[in-house]
Amino acid sequence: MSLAIGIDIGGTKVAGGVVDENGEILARARRDTPHRSKRPQVVEDTIVDVVHELLSTEPSVAAVGIGAAGFVAADRATVVFAPHLSWRDEPLRDALSKRIDVPILVDNDANAASWAEWRFGAAQGESHVVMVNLGTGIGGAIVMHGEVIRGRYGIAGEFGHMQVVPEGQRCECGNRGCWEQYASGNALVREARAMILANSPVASDLAARVGGRADDLTGPIVTEAARDGDPTSIELLAEIGHWLGIGIANLAAAFDPGTFVIGGGVSAAGELLLGPARETFRRRLTGRGYRPEARIVAAHLGNEAGLIGAADLARKDAAS
Repeated sequence: MSLAIGIDIGGTKVAGGVVDENGEILARARRDTPHRSKRPQVVEDTIVDVVHELLSTEPSVAAVGIGAAGFVAADRATVVFAPHLSWRDEPLRDALSKRIDVPILVDNDANAASWAEWRFGAAQGESHVVMVNLGTGIGGAIVMHGEVIRGRYGIAGEFGHMQVVPEGQRCECGNRGCWEQYASGNALVREARAMILANSPVASDLAARVGGRADDLTGPIVTEAARDGDPTSIELLAEIGHWLGIGIANLAAAFDPGTFVIGGGVSAAGELLLGPARETFRRRLTGRGYRPEARIVAAHLGNEAGLIGAADLARKDAAS
């Protein structure tokens, strides 16, 4: 059986695993991500450390796949820009190849996660898939006819920076009104914290959960409160779902997929998020009532999708 290592590099952790041809993880390793102020070499040291630990448990590995949170060039070797790290036009594959004696492939983490969901998760058997990852921001990816669609320069799928509100909320990217300012974990927490800071009586449940300290509020706390029946938390998630549905309707007009897979940390809210998203999607879909509607489903593989997909893409590339 052909084994591959997948590495998922996020803003807080570098997670790795040895993955078999069925998408099963046979061994795991994890390190904290070095602070983004550190030089690129420090992040590379962390990746090499994780890979070598995994190779010590499974030396017969065919390839290593790296899923990076950032813009990855079409050559699948260079990280053009990683907002949470210090990489700018970083030749990551070449740098790692000098220290790891196994074929290496670098890809965007959302591409890797989408590939994993198509191969082993929620989108198996679907010919046209769009994945939307709701985390701190919004990432995304497209898989069509068994191929990841990366675009001319490798940067396709950055759906979070579609403008949905002209002159709206300022985004970290420098523009205004980006989708991720309305349908992401950051948007959810921003609105909930604002209600606590305003001493809104309808936010009393949320305020009590964090002892009145708005800065301690997180997305999972809002989701937990909603599951416990807090009306305000349910409303906040429904609003995120509404904006999610608007963006998905736009993506349907552009790509006409059969399935949208919703992943990322915010997707843990399940139907509290997806129910409102489907309702808005149906109302906003171009040609509604006269065309087939895409399915909107939750991702199946959770936080491990990125490393599973990175490993499988690297194995596929090494075999071609």
